[in-house]
Amino acid sequence: MIKDFTEMPVWQKAMDIAEKCFNLSENLPKKEDYALTSQLRRSAESISSNIAEGFGRRTSKDKSRFYDISRGSAFETKSHLIYGKRVKYFSEQESLELQNLIGEVIHDLNKITNRLSTIKP
Repeated sequence: MIKDFTEMPVWQKAMDIAEKCFNLSENLPKKEDYALTSQLRRSAESISSNIAEGFGRRTSKDKSRFYDISRGSAFETKSHLIYGKRVKYFSEQESLELQNLIGEVIHDLNKITNRLSTIKP
């Protein structure tokens, strides 16, 4: 039984994404500070934050809502990575590595929310 959100493998992966996106965005041009840099970091960090908030909720419905928000942030982060690759800020390898990790998190969140949907209130 998981006692704290930090024990959740999906949260740990999401935190890895946030850290990697932070490091990846360190080398972006200064002109991107309030654009891609900020958007990428905030969406990536939002994945783990919403997992943590969902963990703290009492009802399955509330938990699922925050896990769905986290899932949306994962897709947003993926979009920022694709954009960064297309405008040549990120290499193909950097972008794909993170996109694969995001795919794992989305898959894990889908499994969690599917399981929660079977629990009666």
